[in-house]
This record gives sequence, C-alpha cells and structure tokens, in this order.
Amino acid sequence: MNQRMRKAMSIIAKVITAIIAVFAVFVMVFTIISVNTVGRDADFLGYKPYIVLSDSMQDTFAVGDLTVSKKVDPQTLQPGDIVTFESIDPANYGEIVTHKIREITTYEGKQAFVTYGTTTGVDDAYPALFENVVGEYVFKLPKMGYFFNFLKSPSGYFLVILIPFAILILAQALHFFKLVRQYKAEQQEELNAQKRQMEEEREKSRQMEEELQRLRAQIADAQSANNENRDADYGISGEDE
Repeated sequence: MNQRMRKAMSIIAKVITAIIAVFAVFVMVFTIISVNTVGRDADFLGYKPYIVLSDSMQDTFAVGDLTVSKKVDPQTLQPGDIVTFESIDPANYGEIVTHKIREITTYEGKQAFVTYGTTTGVDDAYPALFENVVGEYVFKLPKMGYFFNFLKSPSGYFLVILIPFAILILAQALHFFKLVRQYKAEQQEELNAQKRQMEEEREKSRQMEEELQRLRAQIADAQSANNENRDADYGISGEDE
C-alpha cells in the first residue's frame, strides 16, 4: 500500500469515527432529554415532546409521531390554534391531548376552550380548561415516537446506544495501539539508525587506522630506502680513497 493510499484510508477512518462519535453523542443527549421529558412534567427550554397515540389529528400528525408543544399563556391562544392540555374527560382523565381550538368558552365558571379532533371534526365531550393547558403545538417529528419506544427497550438500547459507543471505544483503542506500534517502530528505527551510524563511524575509524598504518609503512619503507641509499653512498666514497 503506497503512501497516498495509506493517507486516504487514514482520513476515511477518521471521518467514520467522527460520524459515529457525533451520532452516539446525539443519541445520548436525545435519550437523556426524552427520558426526562416524554410523559413527565419536566420540559426542555419550555418544550415538551409527546408520543401520538391516536389518529384524531391525522391531517396534522399521526400515530407514532413525536409532537412538540411549547409553554404558552392560554390567553394568547385563538380559535384555529392547536393546544396541548390535560383532559378532564372521565374516560381519559389526566391524559395529555393535542387538539384544535374551535372556540373560547367557560366551564363551571372557568375559562376553557372547545376543542376537537380534525379527523372527525366532532367536539370533545369536555372542554380544555385554561388551567390545564400544557402548551401550544409547534412541530412534529414523524415516526420518532416509534424510535423512542424502541430506544427504551433493551434491544433498542443495545443497538442504538451501546453498539455505537462500543465501536467508538474500539476505534479509539485500535488507534491507541496503532500509535504505540508506530512509536515502537520509530524508536526501533532510531536505534537502527544510531547503530548504523556507529558502524559507519567504526568503519571510518578502521579505514583511518588502515590508512595510518599504510602511511607508517610507507614512511618506514622510505626511511629504509633512504638508509640503504646512504649506506651505498658511503660505500662508493670508500673505494675512491
């Protein structure tokens, strides 16, 4: 594998790891917010999610959708607005209902809304008291109610939360071991380089020693030759006498 291919694979791995990390964090935050708000009195910045359980508002949202309502002053609501409230109907007392306002009325001396489901257009049997208004419908997340219910199940938790985090941890572990191997390889390469440098210096010292010995031999030979020439000159000078 050439350098360019290794670099490309490294970039792809980093992108995949980042995507998994973002997804895992998103799911974790979504789960924390949802578990603490859906079906509870708590809200997140004034917004509360609800899972749609009926088709009474089918033209706006359907079963399995996740609707989000925002806290509102009931006095500001008008006919045509979609309101979320706690029902006082004995058939479903205390349940959260999100229906459209038809008109403003009073019930047992209290201000209330006449509400209805747009699927049938039939008014609810009991009005929505101002004091029971939870908020005004803002938007929906299609079929996210199913996802949330799945998320609360053991298999959903395992597949959506545990596995991504496990993959993320595994990816980081592999990256760590890769860095360790790379560090060891660099250390070994550095040791090998130092060893080669020492061998080169040793070889240079050996060559210098050989050169020095050769020079000494040459000097010794030259001195010996000079001595022989000098002795020869002395011998010739004696015959002349």
